[in-house]
Amino acid sequence: MGRRKKEPAEAHRSRIAQAAAALFARRGLGSVTVEEIAREAGYSKATLYVYFRGKEEIVAALTLESMRRLRDCLSSALVRGEGIRGRYNAVCEALRRYQEKDSFFFGLALREINIDWESPDTLPVEREIFAVGEEINGLMGRFLCEGMEAGTFRPDLEVLPTVFAFWGMLTGLMQMAASKEHYIEKAMGLSREAFLAGGFETLYRAIAKEEGTR
Repeated sequence: MGRRKKEPAEAHRSRIAQAAAALFARRGLGSVTVEEIAREAGYSKATLYVYFRGKEEIVAALTLESMRRLRDCLSSALVRGEGIRGRYNAVCEALRRYQEKDSFFFGLALREINIDWESPDTLPVEREIFAVGEEINGLMGRFLCEGMEAGTFRPDLEVLPTVFAFWGMLTGLMQMAASKEHYIEKAMGLSREAFLAGGFETLYRAIAKEEGTR
């Protein structure tokens, strides 16, 4: 522990957050206590409170990490694909991989973002979460505008509402594919991958400009 005391505060915060993430992923956010997080990380409860106000701030720190991962995932996908359709496909594939690789962090990125800056209970990290969320909206909004300017997407799309609707449908589709995989295979005769491919195509057609009007 003597060596630990010499480590920067961020190292301690990271160790605690990683321990919490492991517990949350196994048991869910609601059933894990601060005492258990401290024990998993190798700290006393009192020491944990030196680095975090409590469980809520730990969850917020993990949410920020999940949002940063999502931003980086989307940013990379948008420069990897060729053309509007290729970039759309790259975004869908990147999100699918993120959700399948780490469903816990993917789920955190879908949590409600606090914007009540006047509340005394607002955590400093929540401003950072909001800022990263705005970066994500900006990335997808610019992509949508580029698609409209190129004549690939419908010209009547309202950018931010469409971004939110698209995100909601896309993430809902992936979560449905994960939770209903057995039903999809038995009732539809489709693999998870085939179901998602069809869903991605349906969502694309919802925002794409009709062929005859281009």
